[in-house]
Amino acid sequence: MKKRICALLAAALCPLWLAGCGRMGAKQPETASPAPEMVELVVWGAQEDQELLEQLITGFESSHQGEAVFNIRFEPQGETDCKDVLLADLENGADVFTFADDQLNALAAAGGLNPVAGPEEIRQSCLDQTVEAASVGSTLYAYPLTADNGYFLYYNKAYLKEQDIKTLDRILEVAETEGKLFAMDWSSAWYLYSFFGNTGMEVGLNQDGITNHCTWNRPDGDIRGVDVARAMVDIAGSPAFSSRTDTEFLEGVRDGSVIAGVSGVWNSVALTEAWGKNLGASRLPSYTCRNRQVQMASFSGCKLIGVNAYSSHYAWADRLARWIAGESGQKLRFELRGQGPANIRAAEDSGVDQSPAIAALLAQSEFSSLQRVGGNFWDPVTLFGENMAAGNPGNEDLQKQLDKMVEGITAR
Repeated sequence: MKKRICALLAAALCPLWLAGCGRMGAKQPETASPAPEMVELVVWGAQEDQELLEQLITGFESSHQGEAVFNIRFEPQGETDCKDVLLADLENGADVFTFADDQLNALAAAGGLNPVAGPEEIRQSCLDQTVEAASVGSTLYAYPLTADNGYFLYYNKAYLKEQDIKTLDRILEVAETEGKLFAMDWSSAWYLYSFFGNTGMEVGLNQDGITNHCTWNRPDGDIRGVDVARAMVDIAGSPAFSSRTDTEFLEGVRDGSVIAGVSGVWNSVALTEAWGKNLGASRLPSYTCRNRQVQMASFSGCKLIGVNAYSSHYAWADRLARWIAGESGQKLRFELRGQGPANIRAAEDSGVDQSPAIAALLAQSEFSSLQRVGGNFWDPVTLFGENMAAGNPGNEDLQKQLDKMVEGITAR
């Protein structure tokens, strides 16, 4: 009886066992791999940085090959007005963008930037002042990119000697004698700080972080607002003076008409190509104001790179921003664009401290101030500067123009 039961069980189980053995022996269908993620990103940066950024983008794509299908494109966007363009349409703005550090507060307040994940790594790898510039309070909102957002004097040694570049009067005298030009952009409020910064008059951000205070129209004191305005009109009256944008400055250098000008490290490579061994760089000169020499001042700051909080591929955009702001990216930035690194290890590279532009920036730093002004600063100062550059053609009262400028700067 037991044998019969065992035989029946064996007969019943055998087909199942054979079927199982068959499944084990047969080739199993492969599970299809998921299609790679399609990642489209837009990067905004200065037109002059296009070659640099496209090279960094290519390197990023290669380092993440196979992880996603990338379509990353560069679009030129001026860093000085990046904030305004981005905030006009955040959801359709660039995923990654470079900008000047004075725009950080507004971008963070508007929700355009998220706090940086893993901030300690950035704080430890970057210069302290650049971390401060990339932070609101103690919260890091962007990646430090450069530590050199300032300006100084470039000059052609074939025409100007070290003793000539100490005063703007002498620079203009030499340029006039040679039939050449000195260039400075008086259509930019950023550069016009030079004339007011070391006079005892002040401009700055109020505690609300939005409005400004300003005494550039001061009617009394050791140096008054009208003294600075008159000095500017006198400078503009020289046939050797030319108010030019950065682009126009470079054009003049290349065609031989400009032998000196005020600019920053972002133009060092182009100027080296144009002037070669005759490239000179120095702190800004002094200028004559109320019968004395006043050292020209400068704004200082950093370039930062941010990630749009509304990016549809935020994680990838963040990775790309970190890549561009990383040590190797900043070394390449110095090699191609001559811009001073914010990354400590990149800044310690031996080539950085041998750059004439970086040396000039450091010399000027004694007379520079961190740029911290609200949005109402720019247009009134630009309007004033353009009229001074034209020589005050309508012979308008200088005090009234200063009062109008300050009223616009301090508007609430």
